[in-house]
Amino acid sequence: MNKPTALATMCALVLAAVGLSACGDPEQPQVEGPAPSPTQVRGPVYVSDTMGHPLTRPTGFGLTEFSSVSGLSWRSWGSAKAVATGRLRGMWCIPHCPRDGYPATIELSRLQRSENVSYYTFATVRSAHLPPRDTDDLSAVRLPFPES
Repeated sequence: MNKPTALATMCALVLAAVGLSACGDPEQPQVEGPAPSPTQVRGPVYVSDTMGHPLTRPTGFGLTEFSSVSGLSWRSWGSAKAVATGRLRGMWCIPHCPRDGYPATIELSRLQRSENVSYYTFATVRSAHLPPRDTDDLSAVRLPFPES
């Protein structure tokens, strides 16, 4: 190796070592000043129907592949829980279902945020007319959450 190349290489190694030592230990970051306060994500709130369509305060939607709710009147929307009253219909009542379904209360919960929007990802349906064997199917319904 000639002298100018050796000198340049040595200078580069010294500068690299000085530069790395100034950064500190990567396992122990240097923190200065107060921590930033977390910002609350704000934006629209949706529920997805069984087809994955985003809906806001829907008057009705497919809850599962075998049941749907309609005539929904929302008492709350956009907070941790959304609550509505309406009508419930499902395959479990055929052929004796009333044409407009049974009275029911639906509660949406478990908001999941994705970028600037949120989706309810869990539903509970209560109705005095729901057969006992179907109560479990509608007391813990996982709702679709769109992939980002």
